[in-house]
Amino acid sequence: MRGWVLPLVIALTAAAAPSWAAHAYAQFGDVKYPPGFTHFDYVNPAAPKGGEIRMVPPTRNTNFDKFNPFTLKGTPPHAIDALMFDSLLTGDLDEPATAYGLLAEDVDVAPDGLSATFRLRPEARFHHGKPVLAADVVHSLNTLKSPQAAPQFHTIYAEVKQAVAVNERTVRFDFASPNPELPLIAGSMAVFSRDWGAGKPFDQVVSEIPIGSGPYRIANPRLGGRDITYTRDPNYWARDLPVRRGQFNFDRITFKIYLDETSRFEGLKAGEFDFMREFISRNWARQYKGKQFDSGELKKGTFTNRNPGDFQGYVFNLRKPKFRDPRVRQAIGLAVDFEWMNRQLFYGLYKRVQGYFPNSDFHAEGLPKPDELALLEPLRGKLRPEVFGPAAQPSSTAPPNSLRENLRRAQQLLKDAGWTYRDGALRNAQGEPFVIEFLNDQPSIVRIVAPFQKSLEKLGIQFVYRSVDYSLSKQKMDAFDFEMTSVRIPASLTPGSDLMERFGSKAAATPGSANIWGIADPAVDALLQKVVSARSRPELNTAMRALDRVLGHGYYSVPQYYSDNFLVGYRPRRFVLPAVTPPYYDVDPWAMSTWWASPENR
Repeated sequence: MRGWVLPLVIALTAAAAPSWAAHAYAQFGDVKYPPGFTHFDYVNPAAPKGGEIRMVPPTRNTNFDKFNPFTLKGTPPHAIDALMFDSLLTGDLDEPATAYGLLAEDVDVAPDGLSATFRLRPEARFHHGKPVLAADVVHSLNTLKSPQAAPQFHTIYAEVKQAVAVNERTVRFDFASPNPELPLIAGSMAVFSRDWGAGKPFDQVVSEIPIGSGPYRIANPRLGGRDITYTRDPNYWARDLPVRRGQFNFDRITFKIYLDETSRFEGLKAGEFDFMREFISRNWARQYKGKQFDSGELKKGTFTNRNPGDFQGYVFNLRKPKFRDPRVRQAIGLAVDFEWMNRQLFYGLYKRVQGYFPNSDFHAEGLPKPDELALLEPLRGKLRPEVFGPAAQPSSTAPPNSLRENLRRAQQLLKDAGWTYRDGALRNAQGEPFVIEFLNDQPSIVRIVAPFQKSLEKLGIQFVYRSVDYSLSKQKMDAFDFEMTSVRIPASLTPGSDLMERFGSKAAATPGSANIWGIADPAVDALLQKVVSARSRPELNTAMRALDRVLGHGYYSVPQYYSDNFLVGYRPRRFVLPAVTPPYYDVDPWAMSTWWASPENR
C-alpha cells in the first residue's frame, strides 16, 4: 500500500494536538467504508466458524526450517506472517490503497507529512495475553531495521526515521521526508511482542514460536516438516472488529508441501488436501478430469483475475559482465517463440507479458505522451535514445514476423556488441565462448525452456541447466550467485516503496533484496521517487508508465506469459463461498480468509 491523503472528510489541521477521528487512511481520499461500518461487503458476517481447509502453498518451498519470517537465512512456513501477526492498519479487497484501523483505532498524519501518529486499541492482545503497547510497536520497527533482520526490511523502512512511544498506547512514526506513502508503510508493519526471543539476537530466533496478535496460532510447532497447521484462536482479540468480522472462519488451516507436481496432484485426488492453485497449463488441460471431477467431488474452478497481470520472465544477473550490454540482452530475448509455445505447450491459456506491469494502467504503450515526456526529458542524458520512441515490445513470431528473422536480428545485435561465431561457438574478442548457466528449481519448466535453448544454440550460445532444490536456489538467489533464472513477480495495485526494493540502486547491492537483476540506474531511481511521491492516481499512472518504458528499453528480462484467471482445483462440497467476489483479490488468501466450512466439514 502507498499514498497519503486526509483521512475521510476530516481535514488535518495545524493544531499541535492530534484529532483522533480517522478510522481509515487512503491513498487519494477514496474511502469506501464510513465510520461505524459493520463489515466488508465481500464477507458473510454470519459465516459459521469451524471445520478445516487444507491447501498447498503457491510457492516452491519443499520444507520449512524456522518460525521467524523476518530473517534472511532459512525458510519459514507459508502464511505465518498473514495468520499470526496483526498490523496497525489493514487493507481490504474492495479498493486499492486504502487501509482501516486494526491494532490502531485511529491515525493522524501531521500537516507537514513528516509524521503519523497511531492510537492503539486498549483491547488489543498478543497470544500470550499481554496487551499490545506502543513499546512493542517501537521494538518491532527497531528490530526490523536492525542488521539481524533480513536486509530488505531496512530498505522498506529506510525513510521511517524512528518510532516514538508518546504514551503507553500512542506511537508516532517520524519520516525522513513528506513521502505520501510512508504512513501506510508504517501502518502495514507486522507488530510482535518484545517477549518473543527476548535475550537472543534476532537472527538467532529460529525455533521460538512467534508472539503476535493474529487470528491463528501454530498447532504443530515442529521444524523441518512438510506440513503445518494453524488453529484459530477462539479468543482472538479482533474477532468482532468490522475489519475482521466474517473472516478467518476455519478452525484449522493446513498447508501441505510436496516434492513434485505429480505427487501433489495425486494428493489432491486422494483427498489429502482440499484446495490447490494450478500454474502449469499442461496439467490444467490434461489432468483435471475423470470420475472425481464428473461426480463433483473435485471441481475445476476458474476465478477471474481482475488484478494487474503478474510479471513472469527470464531475468539476467547484470552483475555478470556478459549481460551488461543491453544489445546482448535484447538479442537473447529474440530467441523466444511465445506464439509457438502457446499453441503447442500452453493450450492457448496464456497471454504474453507486456512490460513489467501488464494488464494495468501502469503499462507503457506507443510513443510517450506529454505527461510522460515531462518526467523523461530531464533524464534524457541518462537514458537510451530508444526510450523516447515506441515502448519496447517482446519479440513476436506472428506473421509477418518469424523466428528465423528474429534470430537474424539477434545475430546482428550480438555482432555489434562484440560477439561473433567462430570455432563452433559464439565468442567475444578474448575468444571466450558465450555460455549461460540457467538456475532452475522447477522441474516442470524444462519443457518450456527447451525450445528457447535450441534457438540460442542456433546463435552459438550454450545454455546449461543447473537444477537444484528450492533451499539451495533460495540461498543462491539471496547471494545473487546465478547467471539467469526464471521468476514470477505478483502484481501490485498500489506500487510504491516495494519498487525501491525491486529496482532501486541501493537494493542492487543488498543481499536478499528483490533487485535480483542488479539494476543500478540513476534514471530508474529518479522515476521511482516520482512513483512514491505521486499525489494523485493520474500522477501515479504517469510515473509508472515512464518507469515501465525505461525498464523495457533496458532489456533486463525476457518476458514470458501470464493468465488473467486463477486456475484452482478444490473440493466444493467442503466449502461455502461468499455471495460477493471482491474485485481485487488473490485466490489463495481470499479462500483462506473469507470462505467457510460446509456443514459436512464442521
